[in-house]
Amino acid sequence: MRSRYAKVVVWYISVSSVMFAVIRTGGKQYKVTSGAVVTVEKLNGEPGSSIAFSDVVMMGETVGQPVVTGVSVVGEVLRQFKGDKITVFKKRRRKNYRRRRGHRQALTLVRITGLAAEAEAV
Repeated sequence: MRSRYAKVVVWYISVSSVMFAVIRTGGKQYKVTSGAVVTVEKLNGEPGSSIAFSDVVMMGETVGQPVVTGVSVVGEVLRQFKGDKITVFKKRRRKNYRRRRGHRQALTLVRITGLAAEAEAV
């Protein structure tokens, strides 16, 4: 009789064997794999151009202190766009003070094309 946990173990092994990296850009960290499409804060570059992320915090099992040296993640810019509009509303009660302002963050859509695998911690 097959255990009901067999599927979970097989799925965990297949997911954990995929090579990944954690990159830092725009003050945030993103876990990426080759072929992944991520939305990051605006980066300079035209659609179709290549971008290299040298701020790699983690590559597979290797954790940098603070970054992993000799490693870069390469991506391709797919498009530049603006995010959804957010409304900033300020109010001070009983003072007749109300301010309403909108904001749309400039974003870049990037497809990760390659991970350099020669990792060594600092």
